[in-house]
Amino acid sequence: MESAEEMEQALNLPQDKEAWLIEIMELYGENLTKLAYSYVKDWGKAQEIIQDIFILCYEGYEQNQAINYFKSWIYRVAINKCKDSLRTSWVKRVVVNSHLFTSQKSNTISPEEYSITQEDSSILINSVFALTIKYREVILLHYYEGLSVKEIAEVLNKNENTVKTRLKRAREIIKAKVKGVL
Repeated sequence: MESAEEMEQALNLPQDKEAWLIEIMELYGENLTKLAYSYVKDWGKAQEIIQDIFILCYEGYEQNQAINYFKSWIYRVAINKCKDSLRTSWVKRVVVNSHLFTSQKSNTISPEEYSITQEDSSILINSVFALTIKYREVILLHYYEGLSVKEIAEVLNKNENTVKTRLKRAREIIKAKVKGVL
């Protein structure tokens, strides 16, 4: 498995424009689409946003050498595009689909255990999606994308202490919501 530095170096090596695009699509496509979905709550719209980002990358291929941390840059672009999309009237028609993060469970557990686990997971997912965007984005970037506080601060263009505060408050809100339901 490649380290983050190795991936960054591989992305900055001179190579064929199409091969480079395929490489970044494979590295970031799925995670960026899920991130976009967490903002716009519509798979089609999320995929459309990410396609636009990859077109932007392709068109700006020559400038990619000037980007120091490509991962931070592409996540920032994705978040900005999502926020732009949220400003449109289209957002008023969106319905949350809480089945995004459900996963297949092993057949070795009982149906009762499975049902309880699914219900708990659903409560947690709904609590995360109920957060305001400033709290939801730090939770998703930290826990789902695995970014550090420093990386989140770079992506969101915020102070590290602001990110830490938002993470703490988001955890408190989620904890209160989950306790209130259970």
